Amino acid sequence: MKRLLTIFIALNSITAWAGGTISLEKFVKMIKTGRAEFTQVVTSPARQGQAPRSKTSSGSFEFSRPDRFKFIYKKPFAQSIVADGQTLWLHDPDLNQVTARKQAGALASTPAALIASAQDLQSIQRDFTLTDGPDHDGQQWVLATPKSRDNAVQSVRVGFRGETLSALEIVDSFGQSSMLAFSGFEANPALPPSGFEFKVPAGADVIRQ
Repeated sequence: MKRLLTIFIALNSITAWAGGTISLEKFVKMIKTGRAEFTQVVTSPARQGQAPRSKTSSGSFEFSRPDRFKFIYKKPFAQSIVADGQTLWLHDPDLNQVTARKQAGALASTPAALIASAQDLQSIQRDFTLTDGPDHDGQQWVLATPKSRDNAVQSVRVGFRGETLSALEIVDSFGQSSMLAFSGFEANPALPPSGFEFKVPAGADVIRQ
């Protein structure tokens, strides 16, 4: 559960105004709701004498600015992260466990907040330095480096194809990388608030932080 939350810790600030940064600006201004499928590959640093280890998962993603989103992991194991505007819910069905945190404190400086909550570039200038990365594989990239040395994330890259979100890569302070590739992105669909409601499953152990 902690790893699920940790991979979303990071993002905010701006120093460049070209390439991927323009795509980010347009995305934040023009895309108020969105949904897509995603594939996530988490790669751990190589240990001495061993190759790097990676795990692949997949699911769906939806958001509605300024304060609602959900990541629903479907394979290989069901897990979910849901922000309903007040609370951030993390659900692990295998453990029958739910973790609930106040959303404002949990999402202050995270990639999820950038994708799902930012209203404009000025709202993402506090915690991170943003610079354009080189275009690659038809995508425009923005590199975010946290200003705080205490941040759990080392760096974040956000990829776009035009104004369409295509990828999110997060490297944490332990050198573990998480690459999310988005597909079938739908811009500005009608997503009612009720679609982001979370109901605690019967019998689940609820941990409030």
